[in-house]
Amino acid sequence: MNERPQHLSAEERRAATVQAVIALAADQNPAEITTTAIANQMGLTQGALFRHFSTKDAILEATMSWVGERLLVRVDKAAEGATSPAAALRAVFMTHIDFVAEHPGVPRILFGELQRSGETLAKRLVQTLIRQYQQRLRRLMEAGKTQGELNADLDVDAAAVLFIGTIQGLVMQSLLAGKVSRIRRDAPAVFVIYLRGITSTQ
Repeated sequence: MNERPQHLSAEERRAATVQAVIALAADQNPAEITTTAIANQMGLTQGALFRHFSTKDAILEATMSWVGERLLVRVDKAAEGATSPAAALRAVFMTHIDFVAEHPGVPRILFGELQRSGETLAKRLVQTLIRQYQQRLRRLMEAGKTQGELNADLDVDAAAVLFIGTIQGLVMQSLLAGKVSRIRRDAPAVFVIYLRGITSTQ
């Protein structure tokens, strides 16, 4: 059980709850994480936890919001610092990989949420995140086509899907191997192959 300060503000407590969920998900099935386990991880009672979240689903919703906001901010910053569209794509790819390596519980939560039957707010938040991510990728790819870096006839919709799918594949393999850290080892060479497929040969 982690000991945490008891004088946190409501906003800080909610953020700490999200961090507790992500930490727990790194080592166990997210579907089996109970509010008791979350409260124990934070050094709180369940009653204290429910003063900030009415249900476990509300906690998951807050977690998905946190993931979406943090990931998009990081990839935007990575892209802004790049010298070209192709360099921006590489920066986004590696930034996403770093985010997963730093928060191994996140992909487990995402995959678990998307497998739930029915429509939930948390699932919609994940779907919105993917759409917003793809929009950013398409803009970078269109800029790359305009500047002659990427194939002029590149299907940016398909390329954006493949970009995210490539990361998801790396994540899945690292989870199956039980070594999320290997994702950083494998990602650079995988991206080189991806980029070769969309880069202009002229």
